[in-house]
Amino acid sequence: MRGSGWVPERGLFTRASHALRWWSARSQLVLGAAFVMCALVLAFGIDREPEWVPPAAFLLVVVVAVFVLRLRSLVVLGAVVVGCSWFLWWRGAPTLIPGVLLVVTVAVAASIAFVRERERLGLQGAPGDLMLVDLRDRLAAHGRVPRLPPGWRVDVEIRAAHADGFSGDFMVAGTRAGGSTLEMVLVDVSGKGLEAGVRSLQLSGAFGGLLTALPRTGFLTAANTYLLAQAWEEGFATAIHLVVDLSSGDFWVSSAGHPPAVHLHAGSGRLDLLDSIGSPALGVVDDLHVTSRAGRLERGDALMLYTDGLIEARGGDLDQGIDRLMGVADRVLSPGHGSAAAVLAGVRAGDDDDRAVVLVRRD
Repeated sequence: MRGSGWVPERGLFTRASHALRWWSARSQLVLGAAFVMCALVLAFGIDREPEWVPPAAFLLVVVVAVFVLRLRSLVVLGAVVVGCSWFLWWRGAPTLIPGVLLVVTVAVAASIAFVRERERLGLQGAPGDLMLVDLRDRLAAHGRVPRLPPGWRVDVEIRAAHADGFSGDFMVAGTRAGGSTLEMVLVDVSGKGLEAGVRSLQLSGAFGGLLTALPRTGFLTAANTYLLAQAWEEGFATAIHLVVDLSSGDFWVSSAGHPPAVHLHAGSGRLDLLDSIGSPALGVVDDLHVTSRAGRLERGDALMLYTDGLIEARGGDLDQGIDRLMGVADRVLSPGHGSAAAVLAGVRAGDDDDRAVVLVRRD
């Protein structure tokens, strides 16, 4: 997901989602009966015409059913498929060998477990899949960077763990004072995958509303209060908040449990670690005290924000990870050159955690 990338139009997804949700809700009984009839026809074919109807056809029926059937209907279909398979094996069907029987049984169990988890999250059938697309696009839209004046660029690279469609890392950006001030926050929500992505979507909407509505000194405190009010079981998040005066280059950065920002000085080539006085992560304590670190971006300078997925490694501490990241930044970033994707590639962080890099450049 790129902060400056194109976000697809959601109208088509929304209309299709509404139509499929209505159709699926009204026709589950008919669909379930049709799939059961199909399974029975296949069982007859496997018994009478084994050369033309292989047992693997059962798997095709189950796979298609996963996309359109809800849990109850899929359980009925699964029971019919497994029952027919065992019955044909008992009758001595030549193509129903024990290995095939085991594969069909395990595939049905796995499909039921998948649909059960999907419904636990409130997603049902094909409309649920379209809703996931819509949620992902909304999260991407919240991270879009507004149009900036000439001489300023923001490069964002966010990648989910295991190439999942949802990430617990997200960014929200906005401008104030007639576009002369850029304000953004990079957040790392606890957890991974779909559940973290859903929490990210909720927080990104709330943080987007708070970001430019409050004084810069009050944002993280308000974000902490909001997160505590959700009372989530796994409800903490780290965040780094950046405000840049686009006319002068002055900036202020503050964090809550988040790794420090890195400032690349174009004139000297020096890399400074902006280790602001640490505050605990959001959603941990009631009374959050935040201290800002100030600086200035001169022409050619860059400021790098990132999440802990880039610096955490098994068997190593965070200081070693930060040193490795700064070494990569020193190698791949130069005045006016280098990208967030190049930093990610250079760090070679593992794929088991969400990763995000944000580069703010002044040309």
